[in-house]
Amino acid sequence: MVERHRVVVLALDGVIPFELGIPSRVFGRAHDADGNSLYEVQTCTADGRPVRSDADFSISVDHGPELLAEADTVVIPASYELGPAYDEGRLPPNIEAALGFVRPGTRYVSICTGSYILAAAGLLDGLRATTHWRNTEHFQRTYPQVLVDPDVLFVDEGQILTSAGVAAGLDLCLHILRRDHGSDLANQVARRCVVPPWRDGGQAQYIERPIPAAGAESTAATRNWALERLGESLTLTRMAAHSNMSVRTFTRRFGEEVGTTPNRWLTTHRVDRARQLLETTDLSVDVIAREVGFGTTASLRQHMGAVLGVPPSAYRKTFRGRRISHAERRSSLLM
Repeated sequence: MVERHRVVVLALDGVIPFELGIPSRVFGRAHDADGNSLYEVQTCTADGRPVRSDADFSISVDHGPELLAEADTVVIPASYELGPAYDEGRLPPNIEAALGFVRPGTRYVSICTGSYILAAAGLLDGLRATTHWRNTEHFQRTYPQVLVDPDVLFVDEGQILTSAGVAAGLDLCLHILRRDHGSDLANQVARRCVVPPWRDGGQAQYIERPIPAAGAESTAATRNWALERLGESLTLTRMAAHSNMSVRTFTRRFGEEVGTTPNRWLTTHRVDRARQLLETTDLSVDVIAREVGFGTTASLRQHMGAVLGVPPSAYRKTFRGRRISHAERRSSLLM
């Protein structure tokens, strides 16, 4: 019998239903090759009573805060009613008491403004973190001890992970699933959820980006073309030529549509492809480096280190072979 990782979602008054449902949707769809669930996802409130959502309904749950004592991961979704955590930089007494049930070493995850709760609890002191782009300035003023990054989709600090708003919560949960069980499973779950399997955590949040006018040139065809040729030399000039645009127009249009630069986008997808090959094939690191377009082992090592903080050999050792514990996996990623 597979030992399931227990995810407990703490629903707060003012919770946003979309964000509340993300952990169950992502982790609840993760199964091993024999069809066994890898996670058990349950929801609780700070006092066991129903909570108001930001929509026109309340949410009733089956568990109170004592459930947090059984969690391996605690997820705190966004809320529009954070009280003193938003206004004064301190936890409401009921939430402080609820978090007192959480065991040392438990992983914490926040989605959108759930980061205010982690910050008020002192869990983000001295760490990088993010939240919805509309709140980052206020968040930084309220919690100056937190290293707020306003321009990313999510931040992974090991046992503490934070995400930006709405869909970035999906990105973060898929990232956690990938970190726990590898790219193949994360990709399978993403397909079931009909969402992109990978958006780099360092990708910019989509902040007031203009929608191209009807009939405007798009880089979509070139992006699909490039994804089929990751092993080739894909210079900015070559991609712009494929789009029948000047380099300047292509770069501007690419940024409007994707939210990052062509080179950064390419690096992200090349690293992701390298991860898949490291997990699922016996190809040498040198061959994989050429297959994904980095050319040399040194280049692959540099880019994987920058994106993941781990070299190819350590990544392969971690995600292939025998099943390893979360503590072992985290230790390897920190090597």
